[in-house]
Amino acid sequence: MGGGVASRFAKSTPPIAIATEKVSLRNLTEIVVANGKIEPVVQVKISPEVSGEIIVLAIKEGQSVKKGDLLFKIKPDNYLAASNSALANYNSSIANRETANANLEKATLEYKRNDSLFKDKLISESDFLTAKTACDVAKSTRDAAMEQISIAKAQLDSAAADLAKTTVYSPLTGTVSKLNSELGERVVGTAQMAGTEIMTVADLNKMEARVDIGEIDVPLIKIGQKASLEIDSFKDQKCNGVVTEIANSANNNDTSSAAAISTSTSTEATKFQVRILVTEKERFLPGMSVTANIETRYRTNSVSVPIQSVTTRLPVTNNPAGAGTNLVAGGTNKALASTTTNNNITNSNSTNSTASKKPDEPPKPIEVVFITEGDHVKQIPVKRGISDDNYVEITDGLKEGQEVVSGGYKAINRDLEDGKKVLVNAVAAGLDKEKKPN
Repeated sequence: MGGGVASRFAKSTPPIAIATEKVSLRNLTEIVVANGKIEPVVQVKISPEVSGEIIVLAIKEGQSVKKGDLLFKIKPDNYLAASNSALANYNSSIANRETANANLEKATLEYKRNDSLFKDKLISESDFLTAKTACDVAKSTRDAAMEQISIAKAQLDSAAADLAKTTVYSPLTGTVSKLNSELGERVVGTAQMAGTEIMTVADLNKMEARVDIGEIDVPLIKIGQKASLEIDSFKDQKCNGVVTEIANSANNNDTSSAAAISTSTSTEATKFQVRILVTEKERFLPGMSVTANIETRYRTNSVSVPIQSVTTRLPVTNNPAGAGTNLVAGGTNKALASTTTNNNITNSNSTNSTASKKPDEPPKPIEVVFITEGDHVKQIPVKRGISDDNYVEITDGLKEGQEVVSGGYKAINRDLEDGKKVLVNAVAAGLDKEKKPN
């Protein structure tokens, strides 16, 4: 009775309209897409080492400069005075050395004379010791004068260096890409603090794209991989690039307590900066927005299906009713073991097979495709490899020439089940009102 009702119900269920496509061999290139900015490969932020007022500003923003060209001057009055003072102190130390040498020579002669008189017992021991002590003091004074010269020389060199730092020259050949200060402005040096960033000089002949890659895709990125770059300012024009550098730490890797508090509730994804050298010599400007398509992996003649054909379903249990009646006496355990082995092979791509699952653990969905067999579909577990925008590689489960369901979205993701009747109708499948969400 129950079988008749089920049969009548199955007959009353209309077939599901689907579209199909053959499993084919294709060349696939996996692409990682990332956004970022165009920046110079080499750029130097110029800050003065000494503080003071800008009295000469020899450049303008956007101006080309060569290595060694004058950029700006800081008012040198205080540093010139300090240098003159250090020079005078140095000269005074030299004069003190000469005086100490003369005193030592005098004390040495006096000591020799008194030593001779003492040996002849013409002076007392007290007078002899006094002369000897005076000679030793003169030597120490001469040594101190020599060291004072070294100190004064170091102070003079430091003052001269500070004076020289009031004039700043370009460290490279390039372009002044940013100018933050004006003539007459007072700036802070970097000797004891961060200092004022006066300008940035960059080599605009070599540009790179600095893009952020999610932590899931970073292991796929390798130095030397090719990339296609789309710069927003250059519409309908693509540039080529090569990956040159991959960050060793994430952009948001600040582990300080303040950062931990501020990011504890943040949902920002972890990203790593990747640098891509632009091979074209276009007139790019720093800060332009760029989208990079990095070619990570490539497959030739790989078994592939439309990317929408792969979906997830619960594993199909291959244990038909009445199978137990085929078991012969004395071979029950062997037949059961064989059935279990076949089930495990069929569901090989499931991370938790029936044999490894706990008794009370529900089965987990696996990746499958549906192939057509006459007027119905069969659910096939598959293992997927790389994918491009349209097709995905199938490494296990399918072979070339099989017909897989490729539409519509609702049928693949909800309606189809193993053994359900279908009607191949690409038009009806295309009218599926429920579209795949982005």
